[in-house]
Amino acid sequence: MMEITQEHIDSFKSFINKYEFFFIAGHKEPDGDCIASSLGVAAILDNFGKKYQLLSAGPFKRNEVAPWQEKFSSEIVFQDVSERAATGFIIVDCSEVSRLGEIDGDLNGFDTFIIDHHKTGELPENSQGCILPQAPACAYLIQQFYEKLVGDVPAELAKILFFGLCTDTGFFRFLESDSASVFMAASRLIADGANPKVVYREINSGKPYSTRKLLGTLLSKAERYLDGRLVLTYETMEDTKKYGLNGRDSDSLYQLLLSVEGVEAVVFLRQDTATTCTGGFRSQDKIDVSVVAAKFGGGGHKNASGMTCDGRIETLIPQVVKEFARIM
Repeated sequence: MMEITQEHIDSFKSFINKYEFFFIAGHKEPDGDCIASSLGVAAILDNFGKKYQLLSAGPFKRNEVAPWQEKFSSEIVFQDVSERAATGFIIVDCSEVSRLGEIDGDLNGFDTFIIDHHKTGELPENSQGCILPQAPACAYLIQQFYEKLVGDVPAELAKILFFGLCTDTGFFRFLESDSASVFMAASRLIADGANPKVVYREINSGKPYSTRKLLGTLLSKAERYLDGRLVLTYETMEDTKKYGLNGRDSDSLYQLLLSVEGVEAVVFLRQDTATTCTGGFRSQDKIDVSVVAAKFGGGGHKNASGMTCDGRIETLIPQVVKEFARIM
């Protein structure tokens, strides 16, 4: 199911009417869908006359989301006991509080509403919300909530939601044949003011030259496993120090490696600290990489998932390959 139900609409409206102030947060290392979804919820609250604070642990590594960084804070405003009691918490584009990252302040104990589309996401205990794994982007769900609760999407918000939708659909190339409703939603956003050419340029242009050099380094480290069906590459702390973290273009890396004949899945590992790593997983149609990501405390979609875990690259590689061998 890709469409929100009347029950979802009524539940969210009731949640909004219940509180005077809201915290809005998405996952750490936000992408375009996460940022667009957060801003979309903020726009809904504006129309209800509610106050809120946009939260993000960052970092804003992707150059396409950097312009919105100033709208978000990594530290919650101070509240006394009565103010906390009148506050609701809205989480978008993830369902695990642990994926929010390091936000300064106590976010425990709030009544919580979650809007997400990740396969591995489930509503935590004592929370409510809307989790539709078949939806291609969280921004697609937020658009539906806005249209049902408020009405026509204003031009600036249409641009933002279209940006979020394009981010998670790979500019629609990840969609299946049952996605007519998604294209109709995109058409409405374009009619409301979104410009596909401009959004494509925002997502794919302006990359630092260092990212092209890093891409070459990662390609040179790529190795094939499982009879060439799996390709894995990695980034060391020395690579990060040399090329920096800004303007990453992992999407190009995945596209290049997945286009190789016989390749069904791609893994990218990065050593963040001496004892922790992050990983990205992408696959062709039939391989469910979210299963592997979940084994390492991560999650995501069938064909695109990620994780953060303790460990070092040299020990993680055989573990990751072993898990892929179970499903390939």
